[in-house]
Amino acid sequence: RLDEPRRVGGRAAEVLGAPRVVEGAAVFDGAHDGIFVPDIPIAGARRWTIEVLFQPAEGGGEAQRFVHLEDTQGWRVLIETRLNGRGGWWLDTHVRKGDADRGLTLIDPQRVHPTDRWYWAALRYDGKTLTHFVNGVEERAGAVEFGPLANGRVSLGVRQNRVYWFKGAIREVRFTRAALPPEKLQRVR
Repeated sequence: RLDEPRRVGGRAAEVLGAPRVVEGAAVFDGAHDGIFVPDIPIAGARRWTIEVLFQPAEGGGEAQRFVHLEDTQGWRVLIETRLNGRGGWWLDTHVRKGDADRGLTLIDPQRVHPTDRWYWAALRYDGKTLTHFVNGVEERAGAVEFGPLANGRVSLGVRQNRVYWFKGAIREVRFTRAALPPEKLQRVR
């Protein structure tokens, strides 16, 4: 839960800017607010699922990185939004092995969702296939060899190099060391 930005998942966190807490969620301003947690809960896992309860706000940048895992080897996992400037967004997810050209991006600009509402996004890796979901509904999948991640850190509300700031709110992030089936994924009803 992100109801205390300076302490996330029992770990002391570095806070950039001044994310506010509103109704149990960290609210990011899209320009200065971010949270860095010095641990990757799925480090070493060959299969995993990341779920995040978030609300993208209208008026943010076109491309926003709101969950970024990066290990000490430079391997990374990103969960992002793309805004169309007309009250809609779509999910963009990405994994990459360091600076190599080996990775995978999942994106479908035809899967537009309204901004300013709550959603559960999930990114799942089963050891062979990366799949992302919005409210438990699969939107994109692709084959990729990836991981396991070593230890590193997680940033919330911004990419780790402090670009592509997120405007909106994050209430909860869940890390599971297994590839959850769709029926077990969180969803806003």
